[in-house]
Amino acid sequence: MKARVIFFVSGLLFAGFAFSQSLKPVWAIPPLLKVPESVYYRPKNHSIYVSNVNGKPAAKDGNGFISLLNKNGKILRLKWVVGLNAPKGMAVKGNHLFVSDIDRLAEINLNKGKIIRYIPFPGAKFLNDVVVGPDGRIYVTDTGLGAVFVLNNGKPSLWKQDALLKGANGLAVENGKLLIGANGHLLQGNPKTAKLHIIAKVTGGIDGLVPLGKGNYILSDWAGKIQLVSPGKTPVILSNTTAQKINAADLGFIPGKKILLIPTFFDNRVVAEQLMGF
Repeated sequence: MKARVIFFVSGLLFAGFAFSQSLKPVWAIPPLLKVPESVYYRPKNHSIYVSNVNGKPAAKDGNGFISLLNKNGKILRLKWVVGLNAPKGMAVKGNHLFVSDIDRLAEINLNKGKIIRYIPFPGAKFLNDVVVGPDGRIYVTDTGLGAVFVLNNGKPSLWKQDALLKGANGLAVENGKLLIGANGHLLQGNPKTAKLHIIAKVTGGIDGLVPLGKGNYILSDWAGKIQLVSPGKTPVILSNTTAQKINAADLGFIPGKKILLIPTFFDNRVVAEQLMGF
């Protein structure tokens, strides 16, 4: 039986359709952020990092910054690292945070909260999500180019450009393979051969991408829809705030508690929702 699930979080309506799966509000920070695009949870120190565009998504204005939160959503430092342009996807390797910044990666020392260097990506148009691959290399989607770049030993190169990668955005790793969200479908990529195949078809793009295991994936489409997708099954919409013009950008995830961390972009907040029934 299909039931309507409606949640109110700090005055904000979250509505969607679900079967046994649903989202339960946990916390929501005040609208103090500045166009938050991506959230990254680091289990080692239970910290949450948020990239703030603070301007237009492709503007090289130096206004972008990274915020530091604790696991309960308290803002520890609003402007923890500054001087970026329009930061988006993030990934941690060792003690370094790598952040996409239009046509370059920023490498940040996590202990010092300082930018070590910028790594330019020749030919890049709109770098977006970032992930550390199963091979230890760093992969970055280019939404504008319809491609994926790879950083190996500090040197960037084009990993794959393909029609299937049109609108390439969300990235994750599962079972030694890359997961790539593109326009209309979720892809699996082989890091060694760069071979792609479609796991599931969806409507719209894929911004946030969280693999849950057993063939289940949580996807967000930036406009506001969050859905559970499983190959061969009808997608289950867990929430949809598109009508309220509240975005759902690049998702973070606290795996132990199954909590989604949702950056609301122009709504200037991060909202935490616990997955129920999984």
